[in-house]
Amino acid sequence: MKSIQLLLLTFGLPLIAFSQDITGLWAGTLYSDSTRQEYHYEVGITQENGRYVGYSHTWFIIDEKQYFGLKKVKVKIAVDGKVVIEDGDLLLSDYPLEANKNVRQLNVLDFNGDAESVTLNGLFVTNRTKTYVPLTGKVQLTKRRNSIQSNLIARLQQLGKGFEDPFMPQSVEAIVKND
Repeated sequence: MKSIQLLLLTFGLPLIAFSQDITGLWAGTLYSDSTRQEYHYEVGITQENGRYVGYSHTWFIIDEKQYFGLKKVKVKIAVDGKVVIEDGDLLLSDYPLEANKNVRQLNVLDFNGDAESVTLNGLFVTNRTKTYVPLTGKVQLTKRRNSIQSNLIARLQQLGKGFEDPFMPQSVEAIVKND
């Protein structure tokens, strides 16, 4: 009996984890415990060569002015089924100061879904650097059915990606024409 339980734990959980469809456009909020503020947050996830990749778009408020950051992200599904999203390079921003390249955000999220909506919810933490203490907070994302008002897609287009939306089954132009 213990052998079967061990096999299920070893092999069963990865099968459950990979049955989740995490690809797509996710929109919601990021709540910072230190500032006690909620920020708009979007993540786009796609699959390339059997690996998950994506982008994140976050709005920040500094001195009562809103700024954005667009980052490449790495996405993995852990053995326990958690969706792990880790910051990569900052691709585009309008920050008033140069961004610290050593600060990375790590999200550990639960995948939940029913007939009405699919969500990714969990915690985030940033790493400690010589200059900055780690930040913590919560992430709440809902899978979007279209990308018409997506800031993330707009920023990717700004980088020259055209109208193609890698996170939706059809292009933004086709969605606009069909609405």
